[in-house]
This record gives sequence, C-alpha cells and structure tokens, in this order.
Amino acid sequence: MDKIIVIGSSNVDLTARVRTLPRPGETIGGARLHQANGGKGANQAVAAARLGADVLFLTCLGNDANGEMLASQFASDGIDTSKIKFSATPTGTALIFVDDNAENCIAVAPGSNNDLLPEDVDAIKDRMADSAYLLVQLEIPMPTVEHSILLADSLGVKVIVNPAPMNALREDIFSHIWLLTPNETEAEALTGVVIGSEEDARTAAARLMEKGVENVIITLGSKGSLVCTPEASTFVPARKVQALDTTGAGDAYNGALVAALSEGRSLVEAAKIATIASSIAVTRMGAQTSAPYRKEIDIINTL
Repeated sequence: MDKIIVIGSSNVDLTARVRTLPRPGETIGGARLHQANGGKGANQAVAAARLGADVLFLTCLGNDANGEMLASQFASDGIDTSKIKFSATPTGTALIFVDDNAENCIAVAPGSNNDLLPEDVDAIKDRMADSAYLLVQLEIPMPTVEHSILLADSLGVKVIVNPAPMNALREDIFSHIWLLTPNETEAEALTGVVIGSEEDARTAAARLMEKGVENVIITLGSKGSLVCTPEASTFVPARKVQALDTTGAGDAYNGALVAALSEGRSLVEAAKIATIASSIAVTRMGAQTSAPYRKEIDIINTL
C-alpha cells in the first residue's frame, strides 16, 4: 500500500441539532448538543486511516486539553502523529447547526490551524519524498497550501486538492494538481459554470483541466459524482440512504478516495469506494464519528 500524507486542519466540533436553521436574529430552542472531533484535514486523515491506509498527518494543534485529546484520537485510529505541531494558540473550534433535513451551516474559529506554516511542510520533506499521494484542503493558510502543492509535485508526489472551504487558488497552481475534487458550488466558483446537470459538470471539469489540472472529480451531493480524466468522463451514482447529518460527508469521500487510490485502484473504482463511505457517513452524527471502517465498506462493496 502506498503512503499518504494529509496536510490540513483540526478542530473540535460543537454541533447543535435543531428543527430548522436559524435566520438572522432568530433563536431556535430545543437544540441537542453534540461534541465531536472535526477539521477537514483531520476528518480526511481519519477516513483514510480507517480504511487501512498508511497516513502521516501534518496539522497544528493548540497546546491545550483539546489538542492532546485530538492527537490521542488520531493515534488510536492508526495515523502517524509524529509530525504534528503544537502551538500556544488554542485548538481550532467549529460551531455547527444541523436541521431535521440534515442540512447544516458552519462557522469555524481556526485557532492553531493558522499557525501551520510553509516551513512546517519543509520539515517533512523527506517523508513526503517517500509518499505517493498528498491530500490537502483549504482550511489552513493558503501560503501553506500552495507551498505543500508545489513541494509535493516537485518530488513526484501525486497531489490531490479538495478545494474546501472555497478559497481562490493562484492560476499557476492548477498545473501542479494531479486531482481536484470540488463539489458543485466550488466547481462553479473556480470556473464560472453554473452546474445544473451532468453536462454542466463535464463543462466545468473541462475548464479545470484547461487550467492544467490532470484529473477532476466533481461531487454532486445526493446525485453522485463525475470522474473526469484525459481519456474519459464517468458518472458514479450515489447510494440512496436516509441522511441524518451531512457534516463531514465530503471529507469521508475524499479520505476514502485517496485510501482506495493508495491500494492501486483506478479513479473510477476509488470513486465507487468513496461513494459508499460518504453514504454511510451521512447516516450518522458528526464528522470523524461518522467515518466508516473498512469492514463496513467491504460489506456493501460485495453486495
């Protein structure tokens, strides 16, 4: 199995389950509070590790109780935590509302995530050179994201970028990305193409590949995902499930995707595994708490 490096954020998630999402100035009573581990980088690292992937996670945690708790949980999931950075800034926190339709809105206080710097990436250069894949998101400082992409590509590592939460990428960065995995909203922001159909998604993917991205997977929520390579585009349908909480579903998808790729699967095969993982995740509360284990994937994948 190929080695994976995940560089990204870590948070403690405080989730309130409410009837409806509050409007500006509105107070919604009767919420049920749920605390779980989160952060897009951490969610994806955990999702990959639970499928058996060999994962090194670079993140920055606060030198506080939450930071210690997160590091311990990462290690228990089989993640290599030897390069985690600790800072004096408190560990990041996400405040999440989830309504009865499983829709959510999220506010993130980045905290220590803002202390993950380009020089911290340089410190793991030797480990990166020994890895096959880098998975990175946009919930840490953009100079760190961009430096990670350029360094990994220069070392021959396949770079996977999940452009979430949406931030502008420098135009010269796209040609260093092996795989970009936006959702519909992110793809629209990156290309200007409003995605209302599978054909629109193909158009958006083509524009991203014109920018220099080698491969694109556009996730389309409950409809599925579109896998685009230089040779072909393939639609992978979603599994029909009763969603409880969509928080972390995209992260479960990306983590499972890179784990499957590290086993030597094709992009389409990996997307099918990722689809199963995200379909399981939405039936559970929380982000990391909802990430499935390998045996759960295998049961569904053999049906």
